[in-house]
Amino acid sequence: MAKLGAITLLIVCLLPVITIASRSVEKKTRQPYCVRGRVYCDPCRAGFETSASTFLQGAKVKVQCRHRSTQEVLYEAEALTDDTGSYKIYVEKDQKNNVCDAMLVSSPHRRCKLADPGRDRSRVVLTSDNGIVSNDRYANNMGFLMDQPMNFCNQLMQQYVVNEDRV
Repeated sequence: MAKLGAITLLIVCLLPVITIASRSVEKKTRQPYCVRGRVYCDPCRAGFETSASTFLQGAKVKVQCRHRSTQEVLYEAEALTDDTGSYKIYVEKDQKNNVCDAMLVSSPHRRCKLADPGRDRSRVVLTSDNGIVSNDRYANNMGFLMDQPMNFCNQLMQQYVVNEDRV
């Protein structure tokens, strides 16, 4: 009986130590975070994606992480969008004490260069201490506005008008 108690006590004491050790090894071999998103041009200046929106190739995007209290920039990385308007930015280090945003930098489209206020950045959480298993982090789509709305936009925007009779 004493042997069984000693074995049980040994297991109860060693199990937490083994678990903690395996977690620290897992964190050291962890893959980088991958921030993914897309960038579009809003030809109607609607402030959101419409059926007329197009995704921009060659738009410059960055991920910027700031210290939560001092707002000092501690990390920054840039990328260009591909032919589908998609980007990937890899972040090596866990940013649990920082606030990170994906944000627009510049547009390659000469008539669609103004970053849409409210759609020019997207908050991304870059830590493993929040229960998310995957290292992929998806930012909301971000957009640029055309200088002037296209001619067809009035008709297009009628699709988005809420009529009280239809509600």
